[in-house]
Amino acid sequence: MLFAFSLAAFALAWDKVCVVEPLGGGRDDGPSINDAFSECSSNAAVILYSYYSVNTLLKTEGLKNVDIVLSGTVQYTPNIAYWSPNSLYMTYQNATTFWFLSGDNIHLYGGGTIDGNGQVWWDEYAISGDSGTAGGSSTTFARPVPLTVGNASNVVIENITEISSPFWIVYQSTNVRNDLEFSTTASNRVGSAGSDGWDIYRSSYVTITDSTVNNDDDCVSFKPNSTNIVVSNMWCNGSHGISVGSLGQYAGETDIVENVYVSNITMRNAQNGARIKVFGGNPSPMVLMNDAELASTAGGGTGYVKNITFENFYVYNVDNPILIDQCYDTSASMCEEYPSNLTISDIHYINVTGTSSGEEGNVVVDLDCSDECEDITATGTHLSAPNGTATYICVNIASVSELDFNCSST
Repeated sequence: MLFAFSLAAFALAWDKVCVVEPLGGGRDDGPSINDAFSECSSNAAVILYSYYSVNTLLKTEGLKNVDIVLSGTVQYTPNIAYWSPNSLYMTYQNATTFWFLSGDNIHLYGGGTIDGNGQVWWDEYAISGDSGTAGGSSTTFARPVPLTVGNASNVVIENITEISSPFWIVYQSTNVRNDLEFSTTASNRVGSAGSDGWDIYRSSYVTITDSTVNNDDDCVSFKPNSTNIVVSNMWCNGSHGISVGSLGQYAGETDIVENVYVSNITMRNAQNGARIKVFGGNPSPMVLMNDAELASTAGGGTGYVKNITFENFYVYNVDNPILIDQCYDTSASMCEEYPSNLTISDIHYINVTGTSSGEEGNVVVDLDCSDECEDITATGTHLSAPNGTATYICVNIASVSELDFNCSST
């Protein structure tokens, strides 16, 4: 149910305000939400003040100067049979989405919650091992992203909590600023794989600041063609770190991540701290699938990582506080014969401090390049291992003299 008010009636600085009234009783509020955005698509506000159960794809596109005041909760139904074929396909890594938000000058705020109802998806993923195939039959398993900001510009998201994400979040936009709390943890031992906090993909001028993330995968991940990104004042717990990548997964694709500044980070109880992950090369860039030749998804892509800074980065109980992995998800023998096609250069670690978990023995820094990485620097590094003297591994690093620690292997 939708109520639309004129500016005079609502006495605020919008031409029109659409208040979405929930149907209640577990009925689908998705159509009403879509109607509200159609009615209030320009110089307007959409008010979501209550609990909304959503079992319909939200496509809110073509918005111009719109405030989304979410003070209630938008919860997607745990309906795998519906969402797998009906969520919107996002092309990269078989991602789909519950909600596609697009337009210019959009402000999402209000203290409310977006609930992905992720437990049922994680349980199914643990049983089937299927990473998801978008747009398939009703029996095909796909894990939608709770909110995708796509083909958008000048977007601010703040004071919003996101919980129970089945999969990661993607942004394909320019000039986007985020400030929210993100919590994705499973209620049982299956874990919540793929529950990245933010994944930035084909986007530029994105700012993520003043945020808290509890999850079981990357806290923030810079996917292919992410440039001019600022991440600051973040607290991450249980994650896989703040990661550049993964990159180079798709043969025939060029992946670039450039001009990224990460600062004032607290990383606790995590697998990684400041990480760069790149696939190795591939001797067979084309594979035969269903009688058709397709580009391999097991590495072989090209591109580069350049001008990345991690500054004032505190780690506690982290397996790999600093990691460059240029053979990500690639066997050592394969990577030796077919090294990564991406170059890594101009990477700077400033004031990375804290303790490792001991999971990797005494190793606290592992800079492992399959080919020579240039202009890698570190200053103010103070890292300790729980069971002995800290160890620093450096492989194919051209600028060892610019590191403020002694490498045990080069």
